[in-house]
Amino acid sequence: MDELFSVAGQVVLVSGASRGIGRAIAQGFAQRGAQVVITGRVAETLKRTAEEICPPGGMVRPMVCDASDAKALQRLADAVVAEFGRIDTLVNCAGVNKRMRVEDYDEATYDYITNINIRGAFFLATAVGRHMIRARRGSIINIDSLNSHRPLKHVAPYAMSKAAMSSMTRSMAMEWGPYGVRVNAVAPGFTLTDLTRPLWNDENLDRWRRENTPLRRPDMPHEGMGYPEDMVGVSIFLAAKASSFITGQVIYVDGGTTCGLFWPLAV
Repeated sequence: MDELFSVAGQVVLVSGASRGIGRAIAQGFAQRGAQVVITGRVAETLKRTAEEICPPGGMVRPMVCDASDAKALQRLADAVVAEFGRIDTLVNCAGVNKRMRVEDYDEATYDYITNINIRGAFFLATAVGRHMIRARRGSIINIDSLNSHRPLKHVAPYAMSKAAMSSMTRSMAMEWGPYGVRVNAVAPGFTLTDLTRPLWNDENLDRWRRENTPLRRPDMPHEGMGYPEDMVGVSIFLAAKASSFITGQVIYVDGGTTCGLFWPLAV
């Protein structure tokens, strides 16, 4: 094990870890010797996830928490520190989305999306950040989106929340850097999860995705597609000593989608 990239022994808190990207990242840390606390809203699902992703001899601890409840997020951070003594890394992954025309969003749907995606992310980061400031060390990793680079149609509140997360990442990095606390973001591109699978089952949409993702991986079953596991390596890097002078950055893990505009010009 290269100590430069080691997260063994770290206390890692991962929100939104019941499925998808959050689950993959939590499992990646647990497999590398971290003590992992996972959060989600449904106790039964969270408990099952903890049992499934915990490696032999490892530790994955489920703690139920509503990511839209600021007071519950503070209690969560305090409970983790009370039990483990510290939080070395926070992965802020809880997020939701509903696709519809921008004029069709009502207040309740807008609040549902933004309360979890940005309000919840902010208050979990600040709850954990207070402990990290006192410890004068720590890494916060926000799970952003390619929508913060260029918004996609019919997901306006989601795209807005992720753009806000990019600014939140930089703002926190500026203010907390003097205390040794680093704040970065990982922005997935088109990624195959249980939630997005119905999208990519549409032949026309999947063709558009392939045309807008330049990177190809012949060894993967879906051409030009990202997977939750693709977010593990960069998250481990941002939590480890290897990235000790990196803060305030958004790293797009998108196969090159944000490189430019892919217009259908024949050459």
